[in-house]
Amino acid sequence: MDIARAAALRQGVRLEWVTIAWMLVEAVIAVGAGIAARSVLLTAFGLDSVVELLSGIVVLRRLLGRAEEEISTRISAVLLVLLCVYVVLFSIGGLVLRVMPEGSILGIAVSAVAIVAMPLLAGAKRRVNRVLESPSLRADIAESISCAYLAAATLAGLVVSMATGWWWVQYIAALGLLVWLIPEALEALRGGE
Repeated sequence: MDIARAAALRQGVRLEWVTIAWMLVEAVIAVGAGIAARSVLLTAFGLDSVVELLSGIVVLRRLLGRAEEEISTRISAVLLVLLCVYVVLFSIGGLVLRVMPEGSILGIAVSAVAIVAMPLLAGAKRRVNRVLESPSLRADIAESISCAYLAAATLAGLVVSMATGWWWVQYIAALGLLVWLIPEALEALRGGE
């Protein structure tokens, strides 16, 4: 292994540890705040972070040479499909039953940090992957970018809902997350074949 590749591999491992740590924090905060606020939008954002956490663990194991990517990809695919089902059922149910979610300052904070942090993390991973040319890392980069979009939709839904009192906006924004979640689920399903 040449020196540049070894250095890129070490950097890739460090970046995956950062990804895993952040996804754990993001998942705990978003799911906890989402449940507390009865917010399908915020809970869905947090559950997607759990899927990305699993993906980060898989990529880390691949970079360390301990891969069982197929099993982990299938698990991620199933979780993403279940997340899509959750978003659809609970968003429609919440709208029909007029379950009014509350606002969440904590949710706003975690999604705002993700909007900034995830593109920076993706950029650092992209530089590493120019040397490594890893398909797993390339997919992880796409997930980091997707996380930033999900965070932006979550932030917009929370802020508009809190500022206007339009409780239904959170459900519409949650359904909007499907624009990113469905392609992620389909790609994971294809990857698990």
